[in-house]
Amino acid sequence: MERKNTGIHPKTVRLNRFLAQAGVGSRRKNDELIRSGTVRINGKPVTELGVQVNPFRDQVTVGGKIVSAEARDLYILLNKPKDAITTLHDERGRHTVMEYVRIHRRVFPIGRLDRNTTGVLLFTTDGDLAHALMHPRQAISRVYRVTLERPMSDEDIKRLKRGVQLEDGLAKPRSVDVIQGSGRRKILLELLEGRNREVRRLMEKVGYDVRQLDRVGFAGITPLGLTRGQWRFLERDEVKHLKRIAGLES
Repeated sequence: MERKNTGIHPKTVRLNRFLAQAGVGSRRKNDELIRSGTVRINGKPVTELGVQVNPFRDQVTVGGKIVSAEARDLYILLNKPKDAITTLHDERGRHTVMEYVRIHRRVFPIGRLDRNTTGVLLFTTDGDLAHALMHPRQAISRVYRVTLERPMSDEDIKRLKRGVQLEDGLAKPRSVDVIQGSGRRKILLELLEGRNREVRRLMEKVGYDVRQLDRVGFAGITPLGLTRGQWRFLERDEVKHLKRIAGLES
């Protein structure tokens, strides 16, 4: 079947956002720089707000100095679609998440999501941050919306809250909540570990089949505003938040 690679991030971004990502200043401060006429794109002065720039093709200067995002680490959020393997390359030719995050720099995913799991998946060029976020001692929040084949009983919800013994140790969610209006078939589950297939194994242990699994939050980052397969650069405040909870705040 032919695969449609929809939802690819646009090649251009607003100039003030590009400048912010390159560390020039806040968006408001960058708007002031643009109005002042000190910003040029490919040698031409730009004074209008809302101008788009291609970060990988256009040359942007501020006061005669070249501004480049190439020298800075990149931080990306993908709303991962179903049937995409979390890997840079797949020897079997299967659909990978890298078919969605297409830029001119090499980024790698922070952790993994199963092929059929959708939702929040972060990418970066910052190896220190990726390693810190995946280390168990950081206890990074991972929130999942779990759709089951049948309603979950109160007893099984209590059982999950108490913790379930898996083959690799006790798994105890931080919170377990029934999503209202779902007929008790949808559960919001928060975990502080990143064990392999932990959610699915938890549900299997208490006797439920997972029909759909969607990660709706990772370290407080959500896919709000992104459809499946779309991605965006993280905002500066989001990156600062990630570094703070990872213990890398400078």
